[in-house]
Amino acid sequence: MKLMRLTEEEFDSFSKNHTGHSIYQTSHYGELMKKQGFDVFYVGFLNHQETLVGASLILSSPAFFSYQKAYIPLGVLTDYTNQDLVHDITMELRKFMIHHHIIFFKMNPPIICSKRDKEGKILSYHPEINHILNILEDASFQHLGFSNFFENEIARWHGLLNLHTSNERLFSQFSKPVRNKIRKADKLGIVVEKVEQEQLKVFYEFIKRKSPHSFSYYQHLFTSFGSKAELYLAKIDAFKYVQKSKEAYEQVNEENEKLQMKMQSATTRGKDMHRIIKRKMESDKILGMEQASLNRSTRMFQTNPEGIIIGGAIVIKEGNTVHLIIDGYNKKYAKFNSNYFLRWEMIQRFNREGFTYFDFGDMVGELKEKNKYSGLNDAKFGFGAILQEYLGEFLYVVNPAMFQVYSKKKRKKKDYFNL
Repeated sequence: MKLMRLTEEEFDSFSKNHTGHSIYQTSHYGELMKKQGFDVFYVGFLNHQETLVGASLILSSPAFFSYQKAYIPLGVLTDYTNQDLVHDITMELRKFMIHHHIIFFKMNPPIICSKRDKEGKILSYHPEINHILNILEDASFQHLGFSNFFENEIARWHGLLNLHTSNERLFSQFSKPVRNKIRKADKLGIVVEKVEQEQLKVFYEFIKRKSPHSFSYYQHLFTSFGSKAELYLAKIDAFKYVQKSKEAYEQVNEENEKLQMKMQSATTRGKDMHRIIKRKMESDKILGMEQASLNRSTRMFQTNPEGIIIGGAIVIKEGNTVHLIIDGYNKKYAKFNSNYFLRWEMIQRFNREGFTYFDFGDMVGELKEKNKYSGLNDAKFGFGAILQEYLGEFLYVVNPAMFQVYSKKKRKKKDYFNL
């Protein structure tokens, strides 16, 4: 076995054809991390027949003094069921780390343990998980556990929607609350537009309080991923809002007038009259709400005829999958449900373009007990996502003495590897 440095082109060529391929094992991600101050290495592993049997992006950053720590995001791309291969690659990695004064490294292999539904029921399971765990432990890796939340550098649980059918059928499979929120957003005039990077500052205002990344990080993301990265904005289209409000008002008003006529009819008596009166009272209430909505939409059209941008999202297209990197919205306009409408518009778009999966991003594995992330899960399950569980993170200590020193030092800042 021999480790060799690869060019970006050589690495991407191997990565895109490997079953473990992900956005984290691309030169685009490497370029992004380089702009965040990490040292970036692309390495390959040649067997005795000079065949490339593995490759990896490696990131390193300062630990203390002249020592470094390293991370391999979504793991070395290789066959983890082959014990001899894993052992030989690990030995080459160890020599590489020693040469670069790296104390330890972590990695999370691109191994999917299971796929589960919203109840936690296992839909599919990797039959060789225990075998792979044993191989990695025999190679001196320490498994850092089957975490359920965000203990790892990159989340262990992801929500994935299979774009396996028509948009109409996908919509019918969403939960009732999600369908209602999408319909309401449409009624309130929400529209979605793909925009250029110049609008990034507008979008960043919606996410800056929840994102660990700076504005410059997202600027670098677009320059690093190029055309693979796309920005979408959701806005209240003032004209559409008025039109939809007017249509809704006229529809309810028409029904209300019919009920009024029935009440005045000489043939309506007894129980029928009681039923009509009840329906008329309900209709009056709805009509008042629709009138208020029409008034609000009219005022908005008068004051903001160009509309108001209230949300957005960044996605990255890689292979057959579209990854939702981050989305956000103006809390002032939360009742407009722009985040639901935005996701639905993107799902429809990418399904038409022929993508196979829409990755909603991070979720948590705790499904039985209510927790502060339950809402995060519910929103993504509501779109029909399944829960995809990765094997988790592994630690390899290269220099035990220095690792002990490092472990006693308080970490001053977190290295963010999660997009």
